[in-house]
Amino acid sequence: MRKLNEECGVFGIIDSVPQPCAHITATALLALQHRGQEGAGIAYFTSDSDDSIACYKNIGLVSEIFDNKYLSTAPQTKSACGHVRYSTTGNNTAENTQPIITHHSRLSFAVCHNGNITNADTLRSSMVNERGAVFYTTNDTEIISKIIIEKMILTGSIEKSVLALMDVIEGAYSLVIITKDKMIVARDPNGFRPLCVGRLGTSVVAASETCAFDSIGATYVRDIMPGEVCCFNLDGSSESLFRKPSERALCVFELIYFARPDSYIDGMSVYKARLEMGRALARQCPTEADIVCGVPESGFDAAYGYSMESGLPYGMAFVRNRYVGRSFILPSQGGRNRAVGLKLNPLKASIEGKRVILVDDSIVRGTTSARIIKSLRDAGAKEIHLRISSPPFVAPCYFGVDIDSKENLIANRASVEETRKIIGADSLVYLDLDELVKIDQGTGIKYCTGCFTDTYPIDVSGAGRKDKFD
Repeated sequence: MRKLNEECGVFGIIDSVPQPCAHITATALLALQHRGQEGAGIAYFTSDSDDSIACYKNIGLVSEIFDNKYLSTAPQTKSACGHVRYSTTGNNTAENTQPIITHHSRLSFAVCHNGNITNADTLRSSMVNERGAVFYTTNDTEIISKIIIEKMILTGSIEKSVLALMDVIEGAYSLVIITKDKMIVARDPNGFRPLCVGRLGTSVVAASETCAFDSIGATYVRDIMPGEVCCFNLDGSSESLFRKPSERALCVFELIYFARPDSYIDGMSVYKARLEMGRALARQCPTEADIVCGVPESGFDAAYGYSMESGLPYGMAFVRNRYVGRSFILPSQGGRNRAVGLKLNPLKASIEGKRVILVDDSIVRGTTSARIIKSLRDAGAKEIHLRISSPPFVAPCYFGVDIDSKENLIANRASVEETRKIIGADSLVYLDLDELVKIDQGTGIKYCTGCFTDTYPIDVSGAGRKDKFD
C-alpha cells in the first residue's frame, strides 16, 4: 500500500496596506505542506498602478522553493495567494504548478484551486474545438481561469463570474483568486474540500485548513459555505453570493487522514474525530490484547482513541526515520520493498512478546500492511490485530484523491478474511460505515463516502479516472 495523496492546499491574504504577504503565504504553505509535497507557488501584484503579477513556482517542497533569498527580496504587497500541489507520476511539472496567472484586457488575476473538475475533459475539448482556446497546462485550473474570463464578458465582475462558473464546472473545487484590488474565495456547492477564512491584524486570510492560521498567528473566523462566493475588497468591505447548495458532501477522508489533526473543518476538530473513530473501533470489536499502537503517523490519534475506550495501554510500535521523506526513491523493486524498513523500524522493547492492537487509517493494495505486520512479527510480537479506522476501499475517487483503480484495491479482490490471511494479521476489522458517518460532533455535516460505497453525491458517469489531479 502506498499512502493516499490529496492534491493540494490553498492560501490567500489581502489588506488595505502593504504587508509581507509573500512571507506570510510561504509560512502558511509550510503548515499546509501535508496536502501536497510535489510543487508550490506564490503570486502577488507588484504595483497598485498596473496589472503586473509576480509569480514564482516550481516542483519541490515549500522550504526548497521559497528560500531565504526569495523571502528577503519579496516586496511588501497588499495581497498574495499560494498553493501546494500533489500530482501523480508524469504530471508533476513547473507549468502545472499553481497559481495559474491570467492576463486579459478585461482583468488580470491569479487562481489557486484545490479539487478535481469531473467534466474537465469535456470542457477542454469544447473550448479548443469550438472556441479555439489554447491551453498551456494539463491541469483543471487553467480551464477555470478561461471560463471566468468568458463569464466576465457577460457579468462585468469577477465575483459574479465565479458564481456563473458554478453552473458550468462540476466536481470538487475550493478556490482562492486575487485581482489587483480583491480576493475571491469560493467552494463548490457540495463542499467536497475544506475552505475557511480568518483575520491577521487588519488582513483577511483564507486557507484550506485552520492549521495555516495558527502558523501565522491569525484567528479563525468561519468556514466558507458550500456554493458560496465571497469577495473581500481592499477597503475592508466584503460581499457573499450564493449558488443553491447541493447535497452536502464533505470528503470524509479529510477527517480520516488528509487534514492535520490540529485543524478544524466545518466546525469539527479533526483530532477529536479521529479519537472517536478509534473509540468506535474498540466498541465495535473488543479484543484481548496487551498494547494499542498506531502506524505512524496517520494511525496515532485513532489508536489513542481505541486505548481510551478499551482501557488497554497505549504505546509505540515503530520509530520513524524523519530523514526519509515521501520523495525517497529506490531504483529497484527490492529496494522499494525495503523502503518501509528504512522509514519505520519496529520498537522491539515495546512489542516483544505482546499481543498488539495495530491501528491504521486504511488498506489500499495491502502490500505495505503485509510488510509492516511481518516486521512486527520479526521483532517478537506475539499477536497482531489490525484495526482500520475506515471501511474498505471499493471504488475510485473522482474528486481529487488518488485512490487506485478498482482492480488494484484489495477489498475488490479478497474478502476481509482473505485479506487478513494475505497481510498476515491474526485478526482484521474495518470501521463500519454506519459508525464512521456518525462522527460529526453534533454539526450535522454529511459526507461523501463514494470510495467506500461506489455511490457518489453527483453524477460521475462521464468523468472517467484521471491520472492527474490539479
